[in-house]
Amino acid sequence: MTAHSTVGGPALAQRRQLVTEIPGPASRELLDRRQRSVARGLSHVLPVFVTAAGGGVVIDADGNSLIDLGSGIAVTSVGNSAELVVTRVTEQVASFTHTCFMVAPYEGYVQVCEELNRLTPGSHDKRSALFNSGAEAVENAVKIARHATGRQAVVVFDHAYHGRTNLTMALTAKNMPYKDGFGPFAGEVYRVPMAYPFRWPGGAAECTAERALDVITGLIHAQVGENRVAAVLIEPILGEGGFIVPPDGFLPGLAQYCRDNGIVFIADEIQSGFCRTGDWFACDHEGVVPDLITTAKGIAGGLPLAGVTGRAEIMDSVHPGGLGGTFGGNPVACAAALGSIETMTKEDLPAAARRIGEIMLPRLRMLAERNPVIGDLRGRGAMIAIELVKPGTTEPDAAAAGKVAKACHAAGVIVLTCGTYGNVLRFLPPLVMSAELLNEGLDVLEEAFANL
Repeated sequence: MTAHSTVGGPALAQRRQLVTEIPGPASRELLDRRQRSVARGLSHVLPVFVTAAGGGVVIDADGNSLIDLGSGIAVTSVGNSAELVVTRVTEQVASFTHTCFMVAPYEGYVQVCEELNRLTPGSHDKRSALFNSGAEAVENAVKIARHATGRQAVVVFDHAYHGRTNLTMALTAKNMPYKDGFGPFAGEVYRVPMAYPFRWPGGAAECTAERALDVITGLIHAQVGENRVAAVLIEPILGEGGFIVPPDGFLPGLAQYCRDNGIVFIADEIQSGFCRTGDWFACDHEGVVPDLITTAKGIAGGLPLAGVTGRAEIMDSVHPGGLGGTFGGNPVACAAALGSIETMTKEDLPAAARRIGEIMLPRLRMLAERNPVIGDLRGRGAMIAIELVKPGTTEPDAAAAGKVAKACHAAGVIVLTCGTYGNVLRFLPPLVMSAELLNEGLDVLEEAFANL
């Protein structure tokens, strides 16, 4: 990247620049309006209001330029205003904004499905269906798996996050803030331990694929019964749960177990997909081929779009009219997805994600050596996290994570927290971010730890 981002309109200087405190007076005024008009249940990470964004920076209402290490939670991987996305969206809006694909179809929807069928793991015959959000995609994947198998039980994992609808709240592990007070939830959902090396009994050395699979499959056999399970649903790298990376061999073993027992293996790649981990999909790292894969977030450069892609015989098991929705696969969102995918291909964003990891991991390792509050460093490509604990223990230190994040925000760097215990700092920079900007963001992070 050059010093200026020229994607999608006026060039934005790719630098951090604070002209007021965070938040500045204009953002404070908008925050006051927000509090008087927006429901309290919607929270925000940073108390600033955005007026422009692109490349690796976000500009707020006071003219501050912030380094973006969050990408709107892994959404703007191609940047917030990628040229091909802007061009295709503008052309599509000028043609038409909506017909409803179930009423009068259009080519853009078909093209996105063709791209999903081509890019997702496996060379088998595939079909896709498009929706609005990750939660919708997961919910429809479960519907499809149940319809195809005639079974009802769904197995999910500790620390998982799959959405905020009633069914996906049941699939999600974390109570607060996602589930508290919103029940009762959908039934026939069963939870098993995640292969979480840092928190596995006995430590990471004991968390082998074989041992984790023995525990998990034993629980399914004893408490559910393999012949009752429609689907096993897992994020190949857990997102909101803390960027948990299972040990090598775990995902292939789990996929094989599902094949052996007629269970649909669903990979939730909503956060990890579309180049984020250094491959097109996190499953690609070990050659895992899911039966169904859900996508959203990074698929469309910031516009709402999601998909379910899978084996043709499973996807086509549902009767006509059984899937759909008024806005699913909106033509403008489909245009954005085609521009986003073209950008990812032309700029080789899987390689860009790997380069980001090559910059971040050595610096974060050195940071961990100097700061015993960092208990674990993990991730792949441009999906990296550090878990903060009371030094010398595995006891979560959410307060320390919050202090570091707040210090970064005040200094003009957007970072996000996550994890079941709120003690994980996660880093999701746009894949088009320059090395210089990324290193400056890491400088600010290091200073925040030094002041902790």
